[in-house]
Amino acid sequence: MQILYTPCCGLDVHKKTVIACLLITDCAGRTRKEIRTFSTMTPDLLALGDWLRAAGCTHMVIESTGVYWKPVYNLLEGQCEILVANAQHLKVVPGRKTDVRDAEWLAELLRHGGVAGEFCAPYRAARAA
Repeated sequence: MQILYTPCCGLDVHKKTVIACLLITDCAGRTRKEIRTFSTMTPDLLALGDWLRAAGCTHMVIESTGVYWKPVYNLLEGQCEILVANAQHLKVVPGRKTDVRDAEWLAELLRHGGVAGEFCAPYRAARAA
């Protein structure tokens, strides 16, 4: 399969953690995989953004399960192209399901153009009256 995006990242977002899988392919076609876990607290999410920026990440995909992806999207918006993918439209991860495997699968799908992003209206916190 043709590689469309390198480097790219898949994010598996949960209430307290974000599992990130960064795939970097060199000119010779060799792929290096880095997996890191971050908390969902603002300083850690900013560290995630710094790590991706330092790696030259141009595209990332976040699975849109629940509402936990929204703060991650808001803090990383503008750093690179972010696709928010509907979890029901993604193919099931083959084999045993783990958070790391989910992040790897998302990154692989994105890398080969197998993820369709959805419209994402800007998230705005409710203002106090």
